[in-house]
This record gives sequence, C-alpha cells and structure tokens, in this order.
Amino acid sequence: MRRILFLMGMGGLVTLAGAGEFRAGVAAVDVTPREFPLNMPGGFSANVAEKAHDPLFARALVMDDGKVKVAMVLVDSLGAGPEVVDEAKGIAAEATGMAVEKMMICSTHTHSGPPSNAREGAAAAAVAYRKVLVQGLADSIIKAHGTLRPALAGAAVEALPDEVFNRRWYLKEGKMPLNPFGRLDRVKMNPGTNPEVLERPAGPTDPDITILSVQDAKRQPLALWANYSLHYVGGAPGGQISADYFGEFARLMPSRIRGDEGFVAMMSNGTSGDINNIPFKVTRPPREPFEQIRIVAQKAADTAWLAYRKIGKHEGGVKLGMEQREVTLAYRKPSEQEVAEAKAVLAVKDKAAIEKMPRLAQNYARGTVSAAERVEKSLAVKVQAIRVGELVICCIPFEVFVEIGLELKKRSPFARTMVVGLANARHGYLPTPEQHRLGGYETWIGTNQVQEDASVILTEQLMEMVTALHRGD
Repeated sequence: MRRILFLMGMGGLVTLAGAGEFRAGVAAVDVTPREFPLNMPGGFSANVAEKAHDPLFARALVMDDGKVKVAMVLVDSLGAGPEVVDEAKGIAAEATGMAVEKMMICSTHTHSGPPSNAREGAAAAAVAYRKVLVQGLADSIIKAHGTLRPALAGAAVEALPDEVFNRRWYLKEGKMPLNPFGRLDRVKMNPGTNPEVLERPAGPTDPDITILSVQDAKRQPLALWANYSLHYVGGAPGGQISADYFGEFARLMPSRIRGDEGFVAMMSNGTSGDINNIPFKVTRPPREPFEQIRIVAQKAADTAWLAYRKIGKHEGGVKLGMEQREVTLAYRKPSEQEVAEAKAVLAVKDKAAIEKMPRLAQNYARGTVSAAERVEKSLAVKVQAIRVGELVICCIPFEVFVEIGLELKKRSPFARTMVVGLANARHGYLPTPEQHRLGGYETWIGTNQVQEDASVILTEQLMEMVTALHRGD
C-alpha cells in the first residue's frame, strides 16, 4: 500500500510519497594531505602550502528506499576532476554493488585546497595526494553504505542574505580598465569597494540556505546536507591548507542540533559563479587569518539550525529517484584575429613592455592559443537530478552563475529545489548568455571553456529530468 507522509517546512506542509523503508548511512573520511609541500591551485600565481591549518574530509550520505539507492559525497577540494571522481566511483561500486550513475561527488571549491588531479610525472607529493583523495572518496561511500539503517528525513529553507554579494559590477563612466585582451568589458569582477568607482551590481544573489536533514529511527541526528550560493571566503593563514567556511560549518553544526560523534554535517557550494563574500561599497574592518571564515560559518550554522527547526517531525518512507545524463557541449574556439593578437602578446619579451600590458595579458594569451590548438571539438559533461521526497537536487559540473540556480528553483515542480555546483567535475565557469554579452573575468576564453549558450542547454536538460522525477517516471 502506498503511504502518504507529511513534512512541515517553510510555507506549509510538504507531502512525501512513500516507497518503502527508507534507510540512510553516513561517513566522514579524512583526506588531509600527508606530504608537503603542495601547490594550492586556486589562483594565477604560485601558492605553496607547507602544512594543513584544518582537516579536509570526504563526507558521504547514502540513501536507500528499497527501490533506489543513491550516494551523495562532498569533498573539501577546489574541484576534483572527472578522472578522479570516476575512479573513486568505480572502486565504491565494486565494493558495494551500487551503480556509478547513482553516485554524485561534488567539491566545495575551497581555494586553499591541495591539487586533486595530478598525473604521473607531477610533483611527488601531488601524485601521492591524488591516491589519498581517490581512496578517501571511495571509502566514504563504502563506509556510509555499510552503516545503512532505518531513517527519517526532512527538508527546509532559511535565508542568510548578509554574506552573499554579486561580484560583477557596472562601473562609473571612465573607470573600466582594459581586460587582458586589450578591450573594454561592460562589467568587472571584484572591482574593489570604492563607491566613487562602483555603479551597480550586474546580477542578483540567492540568499537561501537549503538543508536536507536525516535522522535515525530513534530521531537522533544522522546527517545534515546544507547548500549555500557563496564562493569560498578565503583569508586562511598563508601557506596552509584549509577547508574554508565549508569545513568550519561542518565542525560547528553538531553543537547546533546536538549531533553525536556519528553525525555528519556538510555544506555544498551552490550557484556561486558570480557571488562572493565581499561587501562592495563597504569597507570591512581588518580580520585576522581565518576570522572571516569563522564569522560566515557561524552565521551559516545558525541559519541551518533555524531551517532545521522548521522541519519539526522528520518522516520515513521517503521516495528516492536519480537521473543522470551526459550532454555534449562544443568547446569555444578563438577567432583567427584573437589567436594572432595572443601570439603577438606572447612574443613580447621586454620586461618593461610586459609590465605596461593589461593585467594577466600573457596568462590569457596562453589560454587563447591553447584553446585554438585543442584537438577536441566538444566536451561531454554529466548532469544529475536527485529526488529525496519533495526535495530535488540539481547537480552541475561548473561554477554556476546564480541566475541559473534561481531559474531552476522557479521552474521546478518540487516543493524544495537545491542546486549544487562543481558536481562530478569542474569545467570552468557557466555564465548565462546575457552575462556573456557583458564580458568580464568569468566569460573570458581560458576561464570559460564551452559554448555561450551552454547554460540554456543544461537548464533544459535538467528541467526534463526534474519533471520526470516529479512524475515518478
């Protein structure tokens, strides 16, 4: 007999259609590097770590409704590549019998993380870390699967608008600098906080923290997966690995909802491709290293607690579903003129002449030439949609612009919609066509890799998947 259960959430009762006994298991596996030094790849210049400030983890939630079994994993990383993710999924599948297409592995996008995609021939410490990471990701799924038990679930949303700011701005007339290609964009990323320069932001924000909460049969907290559309915060001590605010949130959350040593909290990166933690037009007081990370994590943990209170009674019999599609996107190709201009920039060897060029001119000239020389014409990317009762989770392997997440939430037939970025890979930024026309860092060749209407294609694919899950196809 089909059961209908009810979950109290924001805006009233949310119906959960039962499919059988709902079970869940969780695990947190330490994936902190053991060997140093390591280059932290989150920037254009070398940033070498000599030790870890705080630990990195692969955190897994496995759920089973008797018909469908899914795994959701979050790892403290700038962005684990598809080869790393696929290798870890393969190991976990062999050990558990789970299907790899029912697994999702996403990265937090901490910019103070170690390299995750090193190949043989790279620095020894980086190659060693890749092995640690692959095995840690696989072990997190295997261990979570091994602890499956009867469980209850609920979902809710609470807003935290204080810490999200659109980082793309229109500037006042005459204030826009040349981009690395020697041209003028219409908007600038991270333009500083001087109100004499700034006009207005070029896009919105998404203030919501959406949570999926799981309890065991005795109603003890088992897992809490939160999602916030905020880039990393930064400001960790120099030369040290850090999980940024994502890790600090996970450390704080057990105290908020009285989770024991088996409880696992996670904060995934939402649609933050054009969002960061800089309050433009405002000068923030100086912070000591790691202080702003703590501030944001504390506010996020408090907000997640407020959302948790809205759930009230968690329910069993939660229906699961998961869809995965592989979508082929065309790589962007520079024009012949753009390639010629890039080669001319790279031909300049005089130091004084290089210093007069726009900032990062040679970096992006190299990227332009590389894009032109790329043999492959297209890129196959995986997108996923996961149903947990009346919550749906859209998973996209890019740094996704906030407008895309807002559109998916608006169009979704589910009571709650979560959009997770950097899922199963990291393929650069995903702006909308409208934002492409404005230019700026996230749209440049070398930062953005795929065709300019890629966001439209992926949004439509995801909406088809979400609709099918909602119908129960």
